[in-house]
Amino acid sequence: MEDEIRLTKVGFLRPTSRRVNLRVKVLEVGEEKNVVSRKDGREHRVADALVGDDTGVIYMTLWDTNIDKVKAGETILVKNGYITTFRNEMRLTVGRYGSLEESDEEVVNVNSENNMSRKFTMRRPPRRRF
Repeated sequence: MEDEIRLTKVGFLRPTSRRVNLRVKVLEVGEEKNVVSRKDGREHRVADALVGDDTGVIYMTLWDTNIDKVKAGETILVKNGYITTFRNEMRLTVGRYGSLEESDEEVVNVNSENNMSRKFTMRRPPRRRF
């Protein structure tokens, strides 16, 4: 099934990347937090995971049930993911139309020196004061 999709690499992600498919190794999963959504007012679970491949690493934001699908040391397949910006850092997100699943192939080498989350930031220009 993995052969049918076109995979991209972490090092090629940009702040405007959409519909990306990646095979990545989960390096660490951060602490889970509970947040209240501004959209629907409901409480949701959220956690960040550091994932990567041989071209770089990026933080992936996991919501609710997706937190339970990833464990440190595993290789996962991200289908139909996209990039968002949070606190001036790029984040990989699965969203409503994407999915996470175990990969048939393992990512062995991870380039942790190239952190894509911190490389591309979308900073607002400074406000001009008159």
